[in-house]
Formats: sequence, C-alpha cells, structure tokens
Amino acid sequence: MSKENKIGLTVKKSNDFSEWFTQILQKADLTDYTEVSGCIVFKPRIWAVWEKIRDEVDTRIKPLGIKNVYFPMFIPEKFLTKEADHVKGFAPEVAWVTHAGNTKLSERLAVRPTSEAIMYPSFSNWTRSWRDLPIKLNQWSNVVRWEFKHATPLLRTREFLFNEGHTVFATEEEALAEQKQIIDMYTDICENYLAIPAHIGNKSEKEKFAGAVFTTSMEFYMPNGRSIQGPDFHHNGQNFAKAYEIKYLDQTEKEQYAWQNTWAISSRMLGVAVAVHSDDNGLVLPPKIASEQIVIVPILFDDTKKKVLAKAEEIKKKLDKQKLKVILDDRNEYSAGWKFNEWELKGVPIRIELGPKDIENGTAILVRRDTLKKESVKLEDIHKQVPKMLDDMQKSLFKKAKKMLEDNTLEVKNRKEFLEAVDNKKIVQAYWCAERKCEDLIKDETNGVKTLNSPFKQPSMKGKKCIYCGKDAKMYFLFGRSY
Repeated sequence: MSKENKIGLTVKKSNDFSEWFTQILQKADLTDYTEVSGCIVFKPRIWAVWEKIRDEVDTRIKPLGIKNVYFPMFIPEKFLTKEADHVKGFAPEVAWVTHAGNTKLSERLAVRPTSEAIMYPSFSNWTRSWRDLPIKLNQWSNVVRWEFKHATPLLRTREFLFNEGHTVFATEEEALAEQKQIIDMYTDICENYLAIPAHIGNKSEKEKFAGAVFTTSMEFYMPNGRSIQGPDFHHNGQNFAKAYEIKYLDQTEKEQYAWQNTWAISSRMLGVAVAVHSDDNGLVLPPKIASEQIVIVPILFDDTKKKVLAKAEEIKKKLDKQKLKVILDDRNEYSAGWKFNEWELKGVPIRIELGPKDIENGTAILVRRDTLKKESVKLEDIHKQVPKMLDDMQKSLFKKAKKMLEDNTLEVKNRKEFLEAVDNKKIVQAYWCAERKCEDLIKDETNGVKTLNSPFKQPSMKGKKCIYCGKDAKMYFLFGRSY
C-alpha cells in the first residue's frame, strides 16, 4: 500500500487546480521539466497524442491540395520588420540570435515566433502569374515566444508546437471560402477526437492576430474557470502581400496583390484535453487519442500463472487484430492492486482484470477509466464489448465537457450581473460597444477579464446598450479570464 500512496495524486482538482495539473503531468508520465525556463519535454505517452492530432490534420488538409513544407526557424530582422502591425504584436516575445560563437552577427536573427516573415519572401519569389496561385502550404514546427512570467506546462510555454497553414489566393472570395473548411476541420478534431467543445467566433480588433484583417478562434473552458484559446484562422487580406510584395499578373495582364490566410492548432490542446477530462484519480483521455487504449492486468499466482498469462495473451491477440492499442502488464514485481492504481493514474481507457477464478467462470472484469465502473464480460464477448465501451466513453467525455461549457457560460443583462458572473468564473455573453477604450477599461477594472470572441450569429442590436459603458451596442461578445 505504501507504493500505491506514493504514486497517487495528493491534491484534488477542485481544491488546487494548478498543483493537481502539475502532478497529473508528472505522475502520469506525460512531461518533464528542463533547465530552460518555460521549455518542457514531451514524453512518449503525450507525444503519441500530438502525433494523432498531426495525423488527423494531415489526413484532412491533403485532399484540399495543401502540401507540407519546412522553412528555417531563424528569421532575418529585416524580414520581421516588414509588416508594422505584425512586428509590433510579436516584438516583446521575440528571442534573438546575436552571436555565432564569439563573433557578432551583422544582422540579428529572430527565433521563429511564427513563420510569416520567413515564408513570405519566398512566396513573393514564387508568384508571378495567376497560374502560380493558389499556394497552399503547411508546416509542422516549433515556435518560441518568450514574454510571460509564469510558465504552465503544455498550456503556456515559451517553446511550443503547432501546424502553420499558409495559403495564398488570387481573390478575396477564394481566401474567405477557406475559413469554413479550416474551422470545420479543427472543430471535428476537437469534438470527435479530443472530446472538447468550444465557443467559435471572431476576436476583437485588439485581440486578433497581429497583421490580420480578422481572427476566428475556438475558445475552451477550463475546470479552473479560465478560458483558453485553441485552434484559430486568420484572414490576412492583402496586408502581408503588400508588405512582402506578393503580386501576380491576372488574366488581363494587370498586376494584383494576393489574398492570404494563416491557421493553426497547437500543442496547447494536449493540456486542455488533460485538464478537462482528468479527475482526482489521475489522467483521463478520450480513447481515440490515448496512447494506450486497453491494459490487460493478469492476477498471477504461482500455480495458475501459466494458464492466466496464456489466456491474457489470447485476449490481447484478438484485440490487436482489431487494431486497438493494447498493453499486457505481466510484471512480477508489482501486485495486481498496485497495477490497477498505476493504470488508473496513467489514464488507460479500459482495464481488463483476469484471474484464475475469472477463467473458471469464463469471464473477465472490464473497468472503464472515466466512470471506474466494473463490468463482468464473457471471455468470448470481450472483443465485441471493448469497442462498444471505448465508443461510449468517447461520447460520454464529450457530453460531460459540453455540459461544463454550457453550465459555465452565462448571458448577463447589466453590469452588476457581468461582474458577479466573472467573479464566479463564468464565461459571460453580453452586448458590447466594441470600442477599444471600453475593452481596456473592462480588463483594468476586473483583474484581467478579456474579450474572447463574438458568435457568428449575432442578435439584433436595436435598442441594446453596452453591458459595461452604456453606449450603443454594436456586437454580442463573450468575455472571461483567460490564459
């Protein structure tokens, strides 16, 4: 029992979310710290989840004609400063390379905070005629954004991973049409794989991507009452095309600037999934993204060990044929009870317990990680029941996460309700004047409450007033404290 106590969590999710989350990442063997502040190690069990996200994105973008590439991580300063809003937005976060050995570089090199400035000079060289368009490229990369005080592994780190979709079109209509394709793709992955719903809409002028015309974001609700931005789509209009001279001759031989989009999903979503689904016993992950889906724990005694292991191997082979990810834990140095605790902590969706008495009865015990409910299943039915159980768990986790989002999103009608709601850790829906001065005032007077995004479907503004300053309302917006 002493070993069991050592491996378990020592705090509850509801009492100390930050410590609970840190313990989950460490004790479920997901991440590790390094000597570089804000930079973490992705261990195999969480890296496998990132690989799944990557594969699902690739599966969806390639039929759209989008191809993967790779550009350097070092950006000459002259390139980074070409688009004024872009450089202003990222300047505080840029890490610079100034020396090679003891030799000072003639020009500083930025360590990639995002890749527009290194990709778009090439796009300019590649674009001469309307026949060269569209350009549809994506890269999987790491980026470095340095400015913040308190790193949170997976959720807010100085180095993180993401995909960068960069597309160039001849017309505005083509560029805008891509928005739905990309947001639908990310919604599919977040809802049907990560099992997390989001509020989807457009960011405010202040909060949009630096250099974009508009940003569409997916905003998620975390169990500690904070929202967090996930995948996003940026329509850049012709802003970067004009800065980087991405021009083409149209079919009438007239020179035109191109229209551009960028879009991304980052490794932050790993942290969101862990935080939303996990519990006081440890990690919980949706079966579709889990690095291991089933663990078979044989209950071993000297006189029946061979028989039990043989049956366990037989069950594993059947499940392997169904392309399920199965572990057989046949370690001798730990008791079955200790293993049960360990695999609960590590979040394997289904545990199969198999002992000599189970074999005599022709059954095994199946335990679902999210509910910890035990079910006796006939041995010949395991290969049928396990996929059903995995599917039900996947759906149940999404349903639970959706309820959490809905229960913590509140429409308010006046400033008093607004302040009470954000103090109670809610995402607030309210009418707003959409003025920067009011946005800044809200943030200053509420200890960091920010605009999140505005739903695509907007109600009538006739007769409506801003929830905070009382001026005529121009938009219906979501507000909350966020990472």
